Amino acid sequence: MSDDGIFIGQGGGQPQILNFKRANRHGLIAGATGTGKTVTLQGIVEGFSKAGVPTFVADVKGDLAGLGMAGSPTAKTHDAFAARAAEIGMTDWAYADNPVQLWDLFGEQGHPVRTTISEMGPLLLARLMGLNEVQEGVLTIAFTVADKDGLLLLDLDDLQAMLSHCAERADELTTTYGNVSKQSIGAIQRSLLQLRSQGGEHFFGEPALEIADLIATDDQGRGVVNILAADKLMASPKLYATFLLWLLSELFEQLPEIGDPDKPKLCFFFDEAHLLFDQAPPALLEKVEQVVRLIRSKGVGVYFITQNPVDVPDTVAAQLGNRVQHALRAFTPKDEKAIRAAAETFRANPGVDVAKAITELKVGEALVSLLQADGSPSLVERTLIKPPSSRVGPLTPVERGVLRETDAIGKKYDTVVDRESAEELLAAKAQEAAAAAAAAKAQTEAEKSAALQAKEDARQAKEAERARIAAEREAAKPGMMDKIIVSATRSASSSIGRQVANELGRAVFGGASRRSSSSGGLVGSLMRGVLGNLLR
Repeated sequence: MSDDGIFIGQGGGQPQILNFKRANRHGLIAGATGTGKTVTLQGIVEGFSKAGVPTFVADVKGDLAGLGMAGSPTAKTHDAFAARAAEIGMTDWAYADNPVQLWDLFGEQGHPVRTTISEMGPLLLARLMGLNEVQEGVLTIAFTVADKDGLLLLDLDDLQAMLSHCAERADELTTTYGNVSKQSIGAIQRSLLQLRSQGGEHFFGEPALEIADLIATDDQGRGVVNILAADKLMASPKLYATFLLWLLSELFEQLPEIGDPDKPKLCFFFDEAHLLFDQAPPALLEKVEQVVRLIRSKGVGVYFITQNPVDVPDTVAAQLGNRVQHALRAFTPKDEKAIRAAAETFRANPGVDVAKAITELKVGEALVSLLQADGSPSLVERTLIKPPSSRVGPLTPVERGVLRETDAIGKKYDTVVDRESAEELLAAKAQEAAAAAAAAKAQTEAEKSAALQAKEDARQAKEAERARIAAEREAAKPGMMDKIIVSATRSASSSIGRQVANELGRAVFGGASRRSSSSGGLVGSLMRGVLGNLLR
Protein backbone atom coordinates (compact mmCIF):
# COMPACT_ATOMS: atom_id res chain seq x y z
CA MET A 1 0.00 0.00 0.00
CA SER A 2 1.29 3.44 -0.97
CA ASP A 3 0.51 6.71 0.73
CA ASP A 4 -1.79 7.64 -2.15
CA GLY A 5 -3.82 4.47 -2.35
CA ILE A 6 -4.12 0.71 -2.22
CA PHE A 7 -1.81 -1.50 -4.25
CA ILE A 8 -4.05 -3.80 -6.29
CA GLY A 9 -1.41 -5.63 -8.31
CA GLN A 10 1.20 -5.32 -11.02
CA GLY A 11 0.08 -4.78 -14.59
CA GLY A 12 1.52 -3.26 -17.74
CA GLY A 13 4.91 -3.01 -16.06
CA GLN A 14 3.62 -0.69 -13.32
CA PRO A 15 1.69 -0.93 -10.06
CA GLN A 16 -2.05 -0.54 -10.22
CA ILE A 17 -3.12 1.78 -7.40
CA LEU A 18 -6.65 2.43 -6.12
CA ASN A 19 -6.36 6.14 -5.32
CA PHE A 20 -7.81 7.07 -1.90
CA LYS A 21 -9.16 10.40 -3.17
CA ARG A 22 -11.11 8.56 -5.87
CA ALA A 23 -12.09 5.52 -3.83
CA ASN A 24 -15.48 7.09 -3.05
CA ARG A 25 -16.30 7.03 -6.78
CA HIS A 26 -17.39 3.43 -6.33
CA GLY A 27 -16.27 0.31 -8.11
CA LEU A 28 -17.04 -3.05 -9.66
CA ILE A 29 -15.37 -6.44 -9.19
CA ALA A 30 -16.71 -8.97 -11.69
CA GLY A 31 -15.81 -12.43 -12.91
CA ALA A 32 -16.96 -16.00 -13.17
CA THR A 33 -17.00 -18.31 -10.16
CA GLY A 34 -13.53 -19.42 -9.09
CA THR A 35 -11.58 -16.74 -10.98
CA GLY A 36 -10.29 -14.88 -7.89
CA LYS A 37 -12.90 -12.23 -7.05
CA THR A 38 -12.81 -13.06 -3.33
CA VAL A 39 -9.03 -12.70 -3.13
CA THR A 40 -9.19 -9.34 -4.92
CA LEU A 41 -11.93 -8.16 -2.60
CA GLN A 42 -9.97 -9.34 0.44
CA GLY A 43 -6.84 -7.50 -0.60
CA ILE A 44 -8.73 -4.23 -1.17
CA VAL A 45 -10.49 -4.47 2.21
CA GLU A 46 -7.15 -5.09 3.91
CA GLY A 47 -5.74 -1.98 2.23
CA PHE A 48 -8.62 0.17 3.43
CA SER A 49 -8.30 -1.18 6.98
CA LYS A 50 -4.56 -0.38 7.12
CA ALA A 51 -5.36 3.15 5.95
CA GLY A 52 -7.88 3.61 8.78
CA VAL A 53 -10.97 3.32 6.54
CA PRO A 54 -13.80 1.20 8.00
CA THR A 55 -15.51 -1.20 5.61
CA PHE A 56 -18.70 -3.24 5.45
CA VAL A 57 -18.58 -6.59 3.66
CA ALA A 58 -21.44 -8.94 2.85
CA ASP A 59 -20.01 -12.45 3.28
CA VAL A 60 -22.14 -14.66 1.06
CA LYS A 61 -19.99 -17.80 1.06
CA GLY A 62 -18.71 -17.50 4.63
CA ASP A 63 -15.02 -17.26 3.69
CA LEU A 64 -14.58 -13.48 4.02
CA ALA A 65 -14.75 -13.87 7.80
CA GLY A 66 -11.15 -15.03 7.43
CA LEU A 67 -10.23 -11.34 7.32
CA GLY A 68 -10.26 -11.50 11.11
CA MET A 69 -7.41 -14.01 11.25
CA ALA A 70 -3.88 -13.90 9.85
CA GLY A 71 -2.98 -16.26 7.06
CA SER A 72 -0.83 -19.28 7.80
CA PRO A 73 2.32 -20.68 6.18
CA THR A 74 0.71 -24.10 6.53
CA ALA A 75 -2.30 -23.16 4.40
CA LYS A 76 -2.70 -24.80 1.01
CA THR A 77 -2.56 -21.41 -0.68
CA HIS A 78 0.73 -20.36 0.95
CA ASP A 79 3.10 -21.45 -1.80
CA ALA A 80 0.98 -19.92 -4.56
CA PHE A 81 0.60 -16.63 -2.71
CA ALA A 82 4.26 -16.42 -1.81
CA ALA A 83 5.22 -17.03 -5.43
CA ARG A 84 2.80 -14.39 -6.64
CA ALA A 85 4.06 -11.85 -4.10
CA ALA A 86 7.61 -12.44 -5.31
CA GLU A 87 6.56 -12.18 -8.96
CA ILE A 88 5.00 -8.74 -8.50
CA GLY A 89 7.79 -7.48 -6.26
CA MET A 90 6.03 -7.39 -2.89
CA THR A 91 9.06 -7.60 -0.61
CA ASP A 92 7.05 -6.55 2.46
CA TRP A 93 4.28 -9.11 2.06
CA ALA A 94 3.47 -10.86 5.36
CA TYR A 95 0.53 -12.47 7.05
CA ALA A 96 -1.61 -10.23 9.26
CA ASP A 97 -5.10 -10.05 10.68
CA ASN A 98 -7.63 -7.21 10.66
CA PRO A 99 -9.96 -5.83 13.33
CA VAL A 100 -13.41 -7.22 12.60
CA GLN A 101 -16.95 -6.98 13.87
CA LEU A 102 -19.20 -9.89 13.00
CA TRP A 103 -22.86 -9.28 12.20
CA ASP A 104 -25.79 -11.54 11.37
CA LEU A 105 -29.44 -10.62 10.74
CA PHE A 106 -30.39 -13.86 12.50
CA GLY A 107 -28.02 -13.28 15.42
CA GLU A 108 -26.35 -16.69 15.02
CA GLN A 109 -22.89 -15.99 13.59
CA GLY A 110 -22.54 -12.42 14.77
CA HIS A 111 -24.24 -9.53 16.51
CA PRO A 112 -27.90 -9.13 15.51
CA VAL A 113 -28.60 -6.42 12.96
CA ARG A 114 -31.98 -4.77 13.44
CA THR A 115 -33.89 -1.82 12.21
CA THR A 116 -37.43 -0.63 12.88
CA ILE A 117 -40.39 -0.73 10.53
CA SER A 118 -40.52 3.08 10.61
CA GLU A 119 -36.86 3.41 9.61
CA MET A 120 -37.30 0.96 6.76
CA GLY A 121 -40.17 3.00 5.31
CA PRO A 122 -43.02 1.93 3.02
CA LEU A 123 -41.03 1.93 -0.25
CA LEU A 124 -38.36 -0.56 0.80
CA LEU A 125 -40.85 -2.57 2.82
CA ALA A 126 -43.15 -2.85 -0.19
CA ARG A 127 -40.17 -4.10 -2.22
CA LEU A 128 -39.33 -6.59 0.51
CA MET A 129 -42.88 -7.98 0.53
CA GLY A 130 -43.38 -7.85 -3.24
CA LEU A 131 -46.41 -5.56 -3.11
CA ASN A 132 -48.02 -4.00 -6.17
CA GLU A 133 -48.60 -0.26 -6.54
CA VAL A 134 -52.09 -0.31 -5.02
CA GLN A 135 -50.93 -2.30 -2.00
CA GLU A 136 -47.89 -0.07 -1.62
CA GLY A 137 -50.22 2.93 -1.54
CA VAL A 138 -52.29 1.37 1.25
CA LEU A 139 -49.09 0.59 3.16
CA THR A 140 -48.03 4.22 2.80
CA ILE A 141 -51.39 5.32 4.23
CA ALA A 142 -50.84 3.00 7.21
CA PHE A 143 -47.46 4.65 7.85
CA THR A 144 -49.05 8.10 7.55
CA VAL A 145 -51.82 7.28 10.02
CA ALA A 146 -49.32 5.79 12.47
CA ASP A 147 -47.17 8.91 12.29
CA LYS A 148 -50.18 11.19 12.72
CA ASP A 149 -51.48 9.22 15.72
CA GLY A 150 -48.05 8.98 17.36
CA LEU A 151 -47.85 5.19 17.04
CA LEU A 152 -44.35 3.72 16.84
CA LEU A 153 -43.89 0.99 14.23
CA LEU A 154 -40.95 -1.01 15.52
CA ASP A 155 -41.50 -4.64 14.56
CA LEU A 156 -43.75 -6.82 12.43
CA ASP A 157 -46.28 -7.16 15.26
CA ASP A 158 -46.68 -3.37 15.28
CA LEU A 159 -47.27 -3.30 11.53
CA GLN A 160 -49.76 -6.18 11.79
CA ALA A 161 -51.70 -4.33 14.50
CA MET A 162 -51.60 -1.09 12.48
CA LEU A 163 -52.98 -2.79 9.38
CA SER A 164 -55.83 -4.30 11.41
CA HIS A 165 -56.52 -0.85 12.86
CA CYS A 166 -56.66 0.63 9.35
CA ALA A 167 -59.04 -2.14 8.25
CA GLU A 168 -61.41 -1.16 11.05
CA ARG A 169 -61.22 2.47 9.93
CA ALA A 170 -61.29 1.71 6.21
CA ASP A 171 -64.35 3.85 5.43
CA GLU A 172 -62.98 6.84 7.33
CA LEU A 173 -59.48 6.55 5.81
CA THR A 174 -60.87 6.13 2.31
CA THR A 175 -62.61 9.48 2.65
CA THR A 176 -59.42 11.18 3.85
CA TYR A 177 -56.59 9.50 1.93
CA GLY A 178 -58.14 7.56 -0.93
CA ASN A 179 -59.28 3.99 -1.38
CA VAL A 180 -58.30 1.72 1.50
CA SER A 181 -59.82 -1.64 0.74
CA LYS A 182 -59.85 -4.51 3.16
CA GLN A 183 -58.77 -6.75 0.29
CA SER A 184 -55.51 -4.81 -0.13
CA ILE A 185 -54.90 -4.88 3.61
CA GLY A 186 -55.49 -8.63 3.59
CA ALA A 187 -52.93 -9.06 0.79
CA ILE A 188 -50.35 -7.06 2.77
CA GLN A 189 -51.00 -9.15 5.87
CA ARG A 190 -50.45 -12.34 3.87
CA SER A 191 -47.15 -10.92 2.61
CA LEU A 192 -46.18 -10.25 6.23
CA LEU A 193 -46.68 -13.92 6.98
CA GLN A 194 -44.33 -14.83 4.13
CA LEU A 195 -41.79 -12.31 5.41
CA ARG A 196 -41.94 -13.92 8.85
CA SER A 197 -41.33 -17.32 7.30
CA GLN A 198 -38.13 -15.95 5.71
CA GLY A 199 -36.85 -14.77 9.09
CA GLY A 200 -37.86 -11.14 8.65
CA GLU A 201 -39.04 -10.90 12.24
CA HIS A 202 -35.38 -11.11 13.35
CA PHE A 203 -34.53 -8.02 11.33
CA PHE A 204 -37.20 -5.70 12.74
CA GLY A 205 -37.03 -4.55 16.32
CA GLU A 206 -34.82 -2.84 18.84
CA PRO A 207 -32.10 -2.04 19.65
CA ALA A 208 -31.72 -0.80 16.09
CA LEU A 209 -28.31 -0.61 14.47
CA GLU A 210 -26.50 2.68 15.02
CA ILE A 211 -24.57 3.67 11.93
CA ALA A 212 -21.79 5.12 14.08
CA ASP A 213 -20.93 1.59 15.23
CA LEU A 214 -19.96 0.72 11.65
CA ILE A 215 -17.63 3.69 11.30
CA ALA A 216 -14.94 2.83 13.80
CA THR A 217 -11.21 2.28 14.12
CA ASP A 218 -9.25 0.17 16.59
CA ASP A 219 -6.57 1.32 19.05
CA GLN A 220 -3.96 1.02 16.29
CA GLY A 221 -5.87 3.32 13.97
CA ARG A 222 -6.92 0.52 11.64
CA GLY A 223 -10.39 0.65 10.12
CA VAL A 224 -12.78 -1.93 11.51
CA VAL A 225 -14.01 -4.51 9.00
CA ASN A 226 -17.73 -5.16 9.50
CA ILE A 227 -18.57 -8.61 8.15
CA LEU A 228 -22.21 -9.59 7.61
CA ALA A 229 -22.85 -13.35 7.61
CA ALA A 230 -25.02 -13.65 4.51
CA ASP A 231 -24.80 -17.36 3.72
CA LYS A 232 -28.16 -18.10 5.36
CA LEU A 233 -29.53 -14.73 4.30
CA MET A 234 -29.06 -15.71 0.66
CA ALA A 235 -32.04 -18.05 1.03
CA SER A 236 -34.13 -14.87 1.36
CA PRO A 237 -32.81 -12.76 -1.52
CA LYS A 238 -35.41 -10.01 -1.11
CA LEU A 239 -34.49 -9.59 2.53
CA TYR A 240 -30.79 -9.49 1.64
CA ALA A 241 -31.22 -6.90 -1.11
CA THR A 242 -33.59 -4.74 0.90
CA PHE A 243 -31.27 -4.76 3.91
CA LEU A 244 -28.31 -3.60 1.84
CA LEU A 245 -30.32 -0.84 0.22
CA TRP A 246 -31.70 0.23 3.60
CA LEU A 247 -28.18 0.44 4.99
CA LEU A 248 -27.06 2.67 2.13
CA SER A 249 -30.14 4.84 2.54
CA GLU A 250 -29.48 5.25 6.27
CA LEU A 251 -25.90 6.28 5.59
CA PHE A 252 -27.05 8.77 3.01
CA GLU A 253 -29.57 10.32 5.40
CA GLN A 254 -27.36 10.43 8.50
CA LEU A 255 -23.89 11.30 7.26
CA PRO A 256 -22.99 14.94 6.58
CA GLU A 257 -21.85 16.28 3.23
CA ILE A 258 -18.05 16.32 3.00
CA GLY A 259 -17.41 16.38 -0.76
CA ASP A 260 -14.33 14.47 -1.87
CA PRO A 261 -12.24 13.64 1.22
CA ASP A 262 -8.61 12.56 1.19
CA LYS A 263 -9.84 9.04 1.84
CA PRO A 264 -13.31 7.53 2.20
CA LYS A 265 -15.19 7.65 5.47
CA LEU A 266 -16.58 4.16 4.84
CA CYS A 267 -16.60 1.65 1.98
CA PHE A 268 -19.25 -0.97 1.20
CA PHE A 269 -18.72 -4.25 -0.63
CA PHE A 270 -21.90 -5.98 -1.83
CA ASP A 271 -21.33 -9.54 -2.97
CA GLU A 272 -23.86 -11.17 -5.32
CA ALA A 273 -24.92 -7.66 -6.36
CA HIS A 274 -27.34 -8.93 -8.98
CA LEU A 275 -29.74 -9.79 -6.15
CA LEU A 276 -30.11 -6.09 -5.49
CA PHE A 277 -31.50 -5.52 -8.97
CA ASP A 278 -33.31 -8.72 -9.95
CA GLN A 279 -37.02 -8.06 -10.50
CA ALA A 280 -36.69 -4.67 -8.87
CA PRO A 281 -39.51 -2.23 -9.81
CA PRO A 282 -38.55 1.04 -11.54
CA ALA A 283 -39.11 3.05 -8.35
CA LEU A 284 -36.59 0.92 -6.48
CA LEU A 285 -34.00 1.07 -9.26
CA GLU A 286 -34.37 4.83 -9.22
CA LYS A 287 -33.76 4.78 -5.47
CA VAL A 288 -30.60 2.67 -5.87
CA GLU A 289 -29.28 4.95 -8.61
CA GLN A 290 -29.99 8.04 -6.51
CA VAL A 291 -28.25 6.69 -3.43
CA VAL A 292 -25.20 5.45 -5.35
CA ARG A 293 -24.88 8.74 -7.21
CA LEU A 294 -25.27 11.02 -4.19
CA ILE A 295 -23.67 9.05 -1.38
CA ARG A 296 -20.25 9.78 -2.87
CA SER A 297 -20.43 13.29 -1.41
CA LYS A 298 -20.89 11.72 2.04
CA GLY A 299 -17.47 10.11 1.71
CA VAL A 300 -18.88 6.60 1.17
CA GLY A 301 -17.64 4.28 -1.54
CA VAL A 302 -19.80 1.43 -2.85
CA TYR A 303 -18.30 -1.62 -4.56
CA PHE A 304 -20.43 -4.23 -6.27
CA ILE A 305 -19.17 -7.81 -6.66
CA THR A 306 -20.96 -9.93 -9.23
CA GLN A 307 -20.30 -12.68 -11.76
CA ASN A 308 -21.30 -10.71 -14.80
CA PRO A 309 -20.96 -6.93 -15.23
CA VAL A 310 -24.25 -6.78 -17.14
CA ASP A 311 -26.01 -7.74 -13.87
CA VAL A 312 -25.67 -4.11 -12.83
CA PRO A 313 -28.09 -1.71 -14.58
CA ASP A 314 -26.48 0.83 -16.90
CA THR A 315 -27.68 3.78 -14.79
CA VAL A 316 -25.80 2.36 -11.80
CA ALA A 317 -22.82 0.97 -13.72
CA ALA A 318 -22.17 4.46 -15.08
CA GLN A 319 -21.32 5.55 -11.52
CA LEU A 320 -18.65 2.85 -11.02
CA GLY A 321 -15.28 4.38 -11.81
CA ASN A 322 -12.91 1.71 -10.46
CA ARG A 323 -13.14 -1.62 -12.26
CA VAL A 324 -11.57 -5.04 -11.81
CA GLN A 325 -12.67 -7.65 -14.34
CA HIS A 326 -11.72 -11.28 -13.81
CA ALA A 327 -12.20 -13.99 -16.39
CA LEU A 328 -15.51 -14.69 -18.10
CA ARG A 329 -16.32 -17.82 -20.05
CA ALA A 330 -17.89 -17.68 -23.51
CA PHE A 331 -19.92 -20.85 -23.56
CA THR A 332 -23.12 -19.39 -25.01
CA PRO A 333 -24.14 -16.48 -27.28
CA LYS A 334 -25.34 -14.70 -24.14
CA ASP A 335 -21.88 -15.09 -22.61
CA GLU A 336 -20.25 -13.66 -25.73
CA LYS A 337 -22.58 -10.67 -25.60
CA ALA A 338 -21.66 -10.09 -21.96
CA ILE A 339 -17.96 -10.23 -22.80
CA ARG A 340 -18.33 -7.62 -25.52
CA ALA A 341 -20.34 -5.40 -23.14
CA ALA A 342 -17.67 -5.76 -20.45
CA ALA A 343 -14.88 -4.95 -22.88
CA GLU A 344 -16.61 -1.74 -23.97
CA THR A 345 -16.71 -0.39 -20.41
CA PHE A 346 -12.92 -0.03 -20.15
CA ARG A 347 -10.75 2.78 -21.41
CA ALA A 348 -9.15 1.25 -24.48
CA ASN A 349 -5.49 0.28 -24.43
CA PRO A 350 -3.87 -0.33 -27.81
CA GLY A 351 -1.70 -3.00 -26.26
CA VAL A 352 -4.57 -5.04 -24.81
CA ASP A 353 -7.30 -6.87 -26.71
CA VAL A 354 -9.83 -6.69 -23.88
CA ALA A 355 -12.49 -8.96 -25.38
CA LYS A 356 -9.93 -11.67 -26.01
CA ALA A 357 -8.08 -11.20 -22.74
CA ILE A 358 -11.26 -11.60 -20.65
CA THR A 359 -11.57 -15.22 -21.76
CA GLU A 360 -7.84 -15.95 -21.30
CA LEU A 361 -7.28 -14.58 -17.79
CA LYS A 362 -5.98 -17.12 -15.29
CA VAL A 363 -7.00 -17.35 -11.64
CA GLY A 364 -5.67 -14.35 -9.73
CA GLU A 365 -5.33 -12.27 -12.85
CA ALA A 366 -7.71 -9.47 -13.92
CA LEU A 367 -8.21 -6.53 -16.25
CA VAL A 368 -7.91 -3.40 -14.13
CA SER A 369 -8.84 0.22 -14.81
CA LEU A 370 -8.82 2.64 -11.87
CA LEU A 371 -9.52 6.33 -11.50
CA GLN A 372 -6.38 8.43 -11.37
CA ALA A 373 -5.74 11.45 -9.20
CA ASP A 374 -7.20 13.77 -11.83
CA GLY A 375 -10.38 11.68 -12.00
CA SER A 376 -9.74 10.11 -15.40
CA PRO A 377 -9.77 6.29 -15.77
CA SER A 378 -6.46 4.63 -16.36
CA LEU A 379 -5.80 2.53 -19.44
CA VAL A 380 -6.98 -1.00 -18.91
CA GLU A 381 -4.14 -3.34 -17.99
CA ARG A 382 -3.84 -7.04 -17.58
CA THR A 383 -2.88 -7.26 -13.91
CA LEU A 384 -1.62 -9.93 -11.54
CA ILE A 385 -3.54 -9.37 -8.29
CA LYS A 386 -1.60 -9.20 -5.02
CA PRO A 387 -2.15 -12.00 -2.48
CA PRO A 388 -4.01 -11.23 0.75
CA SER A 389 -2.35 -11.22 4.16
CA SER A 390 -5.32 -12.61 6.09
CA ARG A 391 -6.76 -16.09 6.00
CA VAL A 392 -8.49 -17.18 2.81
CA GLY A 393 -11.26 -19.32 4.20
CA PRO A 394 -13.93 -19.45 6.92
CA LEU A 395 -13.61 -19.18 10.67
CA THR A 396 -14.39 -21.99 13.07
CA PRO A 397 -17.36 -21.51 15.44
CA VAL A 398 -14.91 -21.10 18.33
CA GLU A 399 -12.98 -18.39 16.49
CA ARG A 400 -16.20 -16.59 15.66
CA GLY A 401 -17.24 -16.71 19.29
CA VAL A 402 -13.95 -15.25 20.48
CA LEU A 403 -14.01 -12.42 17.92
CA ARG A 404 -17.64 -11.65 18.73
CA GLU A 405 -17.04 -11.45 22.48
CA THR A 406 -13.84 -9.38 22.28
CA ASP A 407 -14.84 -6.68 19.79
CA ALA A 408 -15.82 -3.13 20.73
CA ILE A 409 -19.58 -3.74 20.34
CA GLY A 410 -19.81 -6.27 23.16
CA LYS A 411 -23.38 -7.21 24.07
CA LYS A 412 -24.98 -3.94 23.00
CA TYR A 413 -27.25 -5.55 20.40
CA ASP A 414 -27.52 -9.08 21.75
CA THR A 415 -30.63 -8.59 23.90
CA VAL A 416 -33.96 -7.63 22.31
CA VAL A 417 -35.73 -4.58 23.74
CA ASP A 418 -39.53 -4.56 23.50
CA ARG A 419 -40.80 -1.13 24.48
CA GLU A 420 -44.34 0.22 24.21
CA SER A 421 -45.25 0.75 20.57
CA ALA A 422 -48.18 0.51 18.17
CA GLU A 423 -49.17 -3.04 19.07
CA GLU A 424 -49.38 -2.32 22.80
CA LEU A 425 -51.02 1.08 22.37
CA LEU A 426 -53.65 -0.19 19.94
CA ALA A 427 -54.31 -3.21 22.17
CA ALA A 428 -54.73 -0.86 25.15
CA LYS A 429 -57.11 1.33 23.16
CA ALA A 430 -59.08 -1.72 22.09
CA GLN A 431 -59.32 -2.86 25.70
CA GLU A 432 -60.41 0.60 26.80
CA ALA A 433 -63.01 0.72 24.04
CA ALA A 434 -64.24 -2.75 24.98
CA ALA A 435 -64.35 -1.79 28.66
CA ALA A 436 -66.19 1.45 27.84
CA ALA A 437 -68.66 -0.43 25.66
CA ALA A 438 -69.18 -3.00 28.40
CA ALA A 439 -69.65 -0.23 30.98
CA ALA A 440 -72.11 1.60 28.73
CA LYS A 441 -74.01 -1.61 28.13
CA ALA A 442 -74.04 -2.36 31.85
CA GLN A 443 -75.25 1.16 32.61
CA THR A 444 -77.98 0.87 30.00
CA GLU A 445 -79.02 -2.48 31.42
CA ALA A 446 -78.98 -1.03 34.95
CA GLU A 447 -81.05 1.98 33.90
CA LYS A 448 -83.50 -0.26 32.11
CA SER A 449 -83.74 -2.54 35.12
CA ALA A 450 -84.17 0.44 37.46
CA ALA A 451 -86.96 1.83 35.27
CA LEU A 452 -88.75 -1.51 35.26
CA GLN A 453 -88.35 -1.80 39.03
CA ALA A 454 -89.66 1.74 39.55
CA LYS A 455 -92.67 0.95 37.37
CA GLU A 456 -93.32 -2.22 39.33
CA ASP A 457 -92.94 -0.37 42.64
CA ALA A 458 -95.42 2.29 41.48
CA ARG A 459 -97.89 -0.38 40.40
CA GLN A 460 -97.60 -2.16 43.73
CA ALA A 461 -97.97 1.13 45.64
CA LYS A 462 -101.10 1.96 43.64
CA GLU A 463 -102.52 -1.46 44.32
CA ALA A 464 -101.73 -1.08 48.01
CA GLU A 465 -103.47 2.32 48.11
CA ARG A 466 -106.55 0.90 46.41
CA ALA A 467 -106.60 -1.93 48.90
CA ARG A 468 -106.29 0.48 51.82
CA ILE A 469 -109.16 2.66 50.61
CA ALA A 470 -111.33 -0.37 50.00
CA ALA A 471 -110.52 -1.68 53.45
CA GLU A 472 -111.41 1.65 55.03
CA ARG A 473 -114.71 1.73 53.20
CA GLU A 474 -115.46 -1.79 54.18
CA ALA A 475 -114.53 -1.05 57.74
CA ALA A 476 -116.85 2.00 57.73
CA LYS A 477 -119.93 -0.12 56.87
CA PRO A 478 -121.99 -1.34 60.00
CA GLY A 479 -122.20 -5.00 60.61
CA MET A 480 -125.35 -7.12 61.08
CA MET A 481 -125.11 -7.04 64.87
CA ASP A 482 -124.53 -3.27 64.79
CA LYS A 483 -127.67 -2.82 62.72
CA ILE A 484 -129.69 -4.96 65.15
CA ILE A 485 -128.35 -3.03 68.14
CA VAL A 486 -128.99 0.33 66.43
CA SER A 487 -132.50 -0.73 65.45
CA ALA A 488 -133.26 -2.00 68.91
CA THR A 489 -131.84 1.11 70.46
CA ARG A 490 -133.92 3.32 68.26
CA SER A 491 -137.08 1.36 69.05
CA ALA A 492 -136.41 1.48 72.75
CA SER A 493 -135.51 5.12 72.62
CA SER A 494 -138.71 5.91 70.73
CA SER A 495 -140.88 4.10 73.29
CA ILE A 496 -139.14 5.63 76.28
CA GLY A 497 -139.27 9.03 74.69
CA ARG A 498 -142.97 8.88 74.18
CA GLN A 499 -143.51 7.84 77.74
CA VAL A 500 -141.28 10.61 79.09
CA ALA A 501 -142.99 13.13 76.87
CA ASN A 502 -146.37 12.06 78.03
CA GLU A 503 -145.36 12.23 81.66
CA LEU A 504 -143.68 15.58 81.19
CA GLY A 505 -146.69 16.94 79.33
CA ARG A 506 -149.03 15.93 82.05
CA ALA A 507 -146.78 17.40 84.71
CA VAL A 508 -146.41 20.73 82.95
CA PHE A 509 -149.64 21.13 81.34
CA GLY A 510 -151.93 19.28 83.70
CA GLY A 511 -153.47 22.45 85.13
CA ALA A 512 -154.02 23.97 81.84
CA SER A 513 -156.01 21.04 80.71
CA ARG A 514 -158.41 21.84 83.35
CA ARG A 515 -158.70 25.38 82.12
CA SER A 516 -158.90 24.55 78.47
CA SER A 517 -158.94 21.05 77.48
CA SER A 518 -158.85 21.87 73.83
CA SER A 519 -155.89 24.18 73.91
CA GLY A 520 -154.01 22.12 76.48
CA GLY A 521 -154.37 19.01 74.46
CA LEU A 522 -152.83 20.63 71.45
CA VAL A 523 -149.81 22.02 73.31
CA GLY A 524 -149.22 18.78 75.12
CA SER A 525 -149.22 16.91 71.90
CA LEU A 526 -146.57 19.26 70.46
CA MET A 527 -144.32 18.95 73.49
CA ARG A 528 -144.50 15.23 73.45
CA GLY A 529 -143.38 15.22 69.84
CA VAL A 530 -140.37 17.49 70.56
CA LEU A 531 -139.26 15.48 73.55
CA GLY A 532 -139.64 12.29 71.64
CA ASN A 533 -137.36 13.55 68.87
CA LEU A 534 -134.79 14.77 71.37
CA LEU A 535 -134.75 11.45 73.08
CA ARG A 536 -134.26 9.64 69.79
